[in-house]
Amino acid sequence: MEYLVASTVGVLTAAGVYLILRLRAFPVILGMAMLSYAVNVFLLSTGRLAVNLPPILSKYATEYTDPLPQALVLTAIVISFGMTAVVVMIALGVFFENGDDHIDDQAADADVSEGKS
Repeated sequence: MEYLVASTVGVLTAAGVYLILRLRAFPVILGMAMLSYAVNVFLLSTGRLAVNLPPILSKYATEYTDPLPQALVLTAIVISFGMTAVVVMIALGVFFENGDDHIDDQAADADVSEGKS
């Protein structure tokens, strides 16, 4: 089970980094989402990978699952969903204004070097 979770975190991280290095806005957004999912799975795995154990220690349970990483992951999911929605709206605005989602700083750099703003 640990090997499967570690492999999943590695694949999500590799896919996220690959997509972030693209020169298009929407693959960058997907890459950031993949990285946030990788971090969420990693955070969840820090609370011990256990099946059918209660999240709270009681006098009847000898073993338990740590509930703190679960709470952190729930919070991270909500925050990453909200930030992804904001970034998608910004990218859509840029796409509708420019007609393309290509990230190209060469035109802006040329304008700055010529003194245009």
